[in-house]
This record gives sequence, C-alpha cells and structure tokens, in this order.
Amino acid sequence: MDKIKDTRSFMRITHRYLGFFLAGIMAVYSVSGILLVYRDTDFLKKEKKYDKTIAVNLKEKELGKELKIKGLEVEKTEGTVLYFKQGTYDATTGKAKYSKKELPFVLDKMVKLHKSQSKETLSPLNTFFGISLFFFVISSFWMFNPKTKAFKRGIKFTIAGLIISVILLCI
Repeated sequence: MDKIKDTRSFMRITHRYLGFFLAGIMAVYSVSGILLVYRDTDFLKKEKKYDKTIAVNLKEKELGKELKIKGLEVEKTEGTVLYFKQGTYDATTGKAKYSKKELPFVLDKMVKLHKSQSKETLSPLNTFFGISLFFFVISSFWMFNPKTKAFKRGIKFTIAGLIISVILLCI
C-alpha cells in the first residue's frame, strides 16, 4: 500500500510542478497552434516588399524555391522579365521585386515551434514538450482515487476523447 501511495504522491507532485513550469510553454504553443489553423488566410499578416538580386536564368520552380513562395506561377513573360502574382523577376540580371504577406516577427517565430524538424535548435524543446504532455496524460490518472465517481467519469471522458480524435483523424 505504501508503494501505491508513494507512486501516487510522486505523480501528483511532479504533475503539479511540471504543470506550472510548462504553463508558459503551453501558452506559446497554443497561440502558435491557433495561428497555424489560419495559415491559409491573411489573418494578422502584413505585406512586406522585397527587392533583391538572386541567381540568373532560374526556371519557375527554382524561382519559387529561391523566393520561398509556394505555388509560384509565372503568368506572363515579356523579354527576359517573368511576371507572377507577387511580383517580377528579370532572368538576365537576377533582379526580383515581389511582395509577400507575413506574420509579424514574434508570431512568425512562435509558429516555427510547430514546424521545427530534428535538425533545428528547437527540436529538443519540442521533444521535451511532447514527452511532458504525454506524462500529463499518464499522471492525470493518479490525481483521483480509482474508486471515486470522479475517476470513473474521467475514464469515460478519456475514452470519448480518444474515439472522437480517431474519428476526426480518419475523416
């Protein structure tokens, strides 16, 4: 019985203090997650103009990659100047004039939290956060005595959450 009480006490205390520690991180992740939902809109984005010189004689696909414009399509070509929705590119000089709608600096950095890959400096934070959230899932079952009504109701809500998540993933 002492071992169960020790485990329960450890889970509750760790859950509590890890929760306080992660509150700030969760605030940032929640805001960036909401912003990602609306990444296909111009929500909070401002137009930023660019005027730079890049490599010459780029093809449409290469140009899109170089300017970091997804789905760039050349609408017309006059001489050596390519015209696309966001601007122009002179293939002989490499001069590109274009505009992009971007999130403000801080919000853009926050959104990158969700997009980071294993090679980036944010990956340890993302991994730690993911493991911590999984710990929260597991440790929450030690918050209540398993014989109580609250615990049994909590199990039903957990199962409902799992089922709804799986259904939405499959749709």
